[in-house]
Amino acid sequence: MRVDLATLSAGPGCANEDFAAAASDAAVLLDGAGVAGAETGCTHGVAWFSGTLGGLLLCSITADPARPLAECLADSIRLVRSLHEDSCDLAYRASPTSTVVATRVGLAGLEYLVLGDSSLLLADKGGGTTVITDRRLDEVGKRLRGSVDALPTGSPEHSAALAEYRDALTGLRNRPDGFWIAGPDPQAAEHALTGTVPLDSLASVTLLSDGATRLVDRFELADWEEALAVLSSCGPDELIRRVREVEAGDPHGRRWPRGKTHDDATVLHWTLP
Repeated sequence: MRVDLATLSAGPGCANEDFAAAASDAAVLLDGAGVAGAETGCTHGVAWFSGTLGGLLLCSITADPARPLAECLADSIRLVRSLHEDSCDLAYRASPTSTVVATRVGLAGLEYLVLGDSSLLLADKGGGTTVITDRRLDEVGKRLRGSVDALPTGSPEHSAALAEYRDALTGLRNRPDGFWIAGPDPQAAEHALTGTVPLDSLASVTLLSDGATRLVDRFELADWEEALAVLSSCGPDELIRRVREVEAGDPHGRRWPRGKTHDDATVLHWTLP
């Protein structure tokens, strides 16, 4: 297998809260989330949470190839919880969370798990593409963020509206009427999107955080086939560079309203033989 990986934090001096890694026949990508500038209840931070969970998950899915990915994720969440529940307030609403994308080659084909708004892009050998994204967070967000998108990104008014939006969003985390994401509760793994795709039909598998998919799903300046062409010809660095170029041309979010001008962006592009 060949894996190309690129990641870029939201800005200079900012901790990169994305995590991605690959092993033989398996890969994971996580996008950590917290409340910017607010207390999380965790002394370790969001980057620690996503990195620790991602490393443990990769170990789990490779150690027992027959075990379902959702069970591996639940156990990994449980183990991360045990590492800091004595020192951190994990009952606090804004405690660190993370999206999860995991893939593994199994006996039946390529197994996948998607939880939260990171994406899995599957390219078949005939040139077609399929994207798998958990849209529940987006659906909840659309109901709540009208005042955020109406204000210039980075303005004091936008920051205040964004804080209210994020507070409302955390109240719907891991609830049937809200959305599901990896956090302190291992039961969230039961709500992940899972499936298996025939391996011999695939040309490549790409894991992307939402900071890297903006060119397609936020800015709508490319479709998934065009994004895949960039990945195949120039690699993940170029896709992220194009995202940053567009963001820089709209720093206040007037054309493309968004919570942050820039976001951590990570792409893991796995080419199959």
